[in-house]
Amino acid sequence: MFGNKLHIMTKTTGRPYLVMLVEDNADHAELVIRTLEEHRIANEVQHFFDGQSALDFLQHRGEYSNPENKSRPQIILLDLRLPKVDGIDVLKTIKEDETLKAIPVIILTTSEAEKDVSRAYYNHANSYLVKPVGYPEFKQLMNDLLHYWLGWNTQVRLNG
Repeated sequence: MFGNKLHIMTKTTGRPYLVMLVEDNADHAELVIRTLEEHRIANEVQHFFDGQSALDFLQHRGEYSNPENKSRPQIILLDLRLPKVDGIDVLKTIKEDETLKAIPVIILTTSEAEKDVSRAYYNHANSYLVKPVGYPEFKQLMNDLLHYWLGWNTQVRLNG
């Protein structure tokens, strides 16, 4: 057990980590965000309902082109089945972009299909997690995931 509080700040800036959540299912997104809040994780969460808006944010296009807002997420939680741009295409774009490819992308989905798992890892997903059905199991998964990726894992410093 990890305890009930995770307070993670970036080592270089002392600011909270930015968690990018790309999830079209509002109920699933709420579960992720609620779990972050219940564990009192000191992070900013940017939630996107479709793959296109997520890519626009990452590539600073459209409504996200403000030169003062060049922040990069330290971790991306990515669903596979998304409107506009599919999750695998979002993953491919991230991992083919020199400025983005070092960001850990964790597939967080309901699909256990071997084809989906293979495609995700073939396109350089850092992890593939299937969402548990029960809320207590989901909370534990999120707790473990965030402790590993934001606490224990050493990350590359990304420039906006």
